[in-house]
Amino acid sequence: MDFELNEDQRAFAETARQFALERLSPMAAEWDEKHIFPKDVLKEAGELGFLSLYTPEEQGGLALSRLDSSIIFEQLAMGCTSTTAFMTIHNMVTWMIASFATDEAKAEYCPQLITGDWLGSYCLTEPNAGSDAAALTTSAKKVKDQYILNGAKTFISGAGETDVLVVMARAVNNDQGSNKKAEYKSGAKGISAFIVPADAAGITYGRKEPKMGWNSQPTRSITFDNVAIPARNLLGQEGEGFTFAMKGLDGGRINIATCSVGTAQQALNQATQYMNERKQFGKSLAQFQGLQFKLADMATELVAARQLVRYAASKLDRQDPEATAYCAMAKRFATDTGFTVCDQALQLYGGYGYIKEYPLERYFRDVRVHQILEGTNEIMRLIIARRLLVEGTEIL
Repeated sequence: MDFELNEDQRAFAETARQFALERLSPMAAEWDEKHIFPKDVLKEAGELGFLSLYTPEEQGGLALSRLDSSIIFEQLAMGCTSTTAFMTIHNMVTWMIASFATDEAKAEYCPQLITGDWLGSYCLTEPNAGSDAAALTTSAKKVKDQYILNGAKTFISGAGETDVLVVMARAVNNDQGSNKKAEYKSGAKGISAFIVPADAAGITYGRKEPKMGWNSQPTRSITFDNVAIPARNLLGQEGEGFTFAMKGLDGGRINIATCSVGTAQQALNQATQYMNERKQFGKSLAQFQGLQFKLADMATELVAARQLVRYAASKLDRQDPEATAYCAMAKRFATDTGFTVCDQALQLYGGYGYIKEYPLERYFRDVRVHQILEGTNEIMRLIIARRLLVEGTEIL
């Protein structure tokens, strides 16, 4: 097993690193402070292919592996965690449409999503259906050549600023009569996925949520009140939405784990530099053995997290039967580790780490949500344990 990056991967990483240094890092603090959603920079990212990394080539994407994409996202996250996290969400939206939409819908949406002319949001979570995604209640009733959507979504990244929504809802075919009472299938098998224009009549957006972190992207609730969309905007077949969502979540867990690794790496880099520069009691912090031990533990755990994320990504690329469990492991371990490393880096800065003149407090705030979204880390433990307890399972 070769753990070294190949020539192409090194080139991808260098391109992403330069973009992070030149276009993300210099503005990240201002975007955070002023809650700016940097659409112009996201469009530049689209021009470099960063908004369609694993989208199929036939739809205009780069068709990279999830491992290659993880390497790129890690470098971007070192520039701005929040903006990179939105890029990962947009990538998932673009990939789902390019992979599962009708040919007509692909032609309508993919070119604009790939370039960043349009931005996308992913709409799964509901006020009463967070970790239990199969319990969602948003409905989509088919009447002739349209679906009529009703319901609500919450904690939607980019909502109110994006152009395209991928919405999970319970579909029912009501072509036999629009006055007939619809009966929706319960559970995962009743969920379908739809492309919804973000400005469609009947859509309303809630307030821009004031958040602890991730301030360079807006988060709002969305209400659907008799929103009509063409039947061609169904992704795949009715009832396949939950399958698509789970495929998306496996990749999403790799993506968000990667954002934690990249942010923690930048925190470690800055803490290391600070320890060499800062003097106390007549010598640099780097000369105190207790602080050296702390730095060593941070680096060791971060390397372990990175390797687990990349290993899980490679299993996802190979469609390994245990890929879902490994994605859950990577997400749990990397997001916990990323938060701990950022916390310890802030501690090494002392009081300076707590003020906004330095980026450590922003890193700390931005990575905290990674332990919650794409499935909480408690849910990750359930996924792993349940798989281990299946008779005959050999994950390791």
